[in-house]
Amino acid sequence: MECKILDGKKVASEVRERIAVMVKEIRESGKVPPGLAVVLVGDNPASKVYVGQKEKACKEVGFESFLYHLPEATTQEELLNLVGQLNEDPNVHGILVQLPLPKHLNETEVIEAIRPEKDVDGFHPMNLGKLVAGLPCTVPCTPKGIMHLLEYYGIEIEGKNAVVVGRSNIVGKPVAHLLLQKNATVTICHSRTRNLEDITKEADILVVAAGRPHFITQHMVKKGAVVVDVGINRLESGLVGDVDFDGVRLRASWITPVPGGVGPMTIAMLLENTLEMYERFS
Repeated sequence: MECKILDGKKVASEVRERIAVMVKEIRESGKVPPGLAVVLVGDNPASKVYVGQKEKACKEVGFESFLYHLPEATTQEELLNLVGQLNEDPNVHGILVQLPLPKHLNETEVIEAIRPEKDVDGFHPMNLGKLVAGLPCTVPCTPKGIMHLLEYYGIEIEGKNAVVVGRSNIVGKPVAHLLLQKNATVTICHSRTRNLEDITKEADILVVAAGRPHFITQHMVKKGAVVVDVGINRLESGLVGDVDFDGVRLRASWITPVPGGVGPMTIAMLLENTLEMYERFS
């Protein structure tokens, strides 16, 4: 059995092309285009790379991109004031505050300050609550991208055993609920899970967001499983995922590469969320 690639780069490119066509039509009609505001506090190298990628993607599809790069010493009050201004700005349809923030700032308070209808990341408690309840909401970009990728390649979810390794509010919990909504039987594992290997071996669909390089190895994966690697770890050898790609692909039926898998999908879904917010305003 040959393992096939869940090519996030290819699928994301198609999403971006579709959005670019729609934005071109919006601009040609004389309307204000979708606008995304990105707030970066400090000089975290990884965050600067991510913000650069998001800004470039915005320009490619024709969005207005508003970048606010604040100094490391920015106070909570200053950051909240900026968020408040962006909430009121009619040209800004989506607001993204790049995480992690410097340690002296309260991330929860900042996320809650963003209006839910402009919360392009889908991290606001109101959006997460609606997601859990199965109500229409802004879905966090990475989980949304994972589901889009599975759907694109015709991966059957209903009735399957899905195991999610990682329980963050950004990936683990939301993707577990999205899989549940598609009628998978879902297990969430984390750092305190006992006998992790016994559980991952039962997974028809394995989503790994553990933040540990090469954490999932070949002997932890069921033959024929679909493996989605959310991890992005920077080693001297380059970028690697949370899954030992070379070993696991010998057992999996489908697998996402790192880079080129989930990462491009996250940015594509950020653009899609921004467009959806814009359409709600229009």
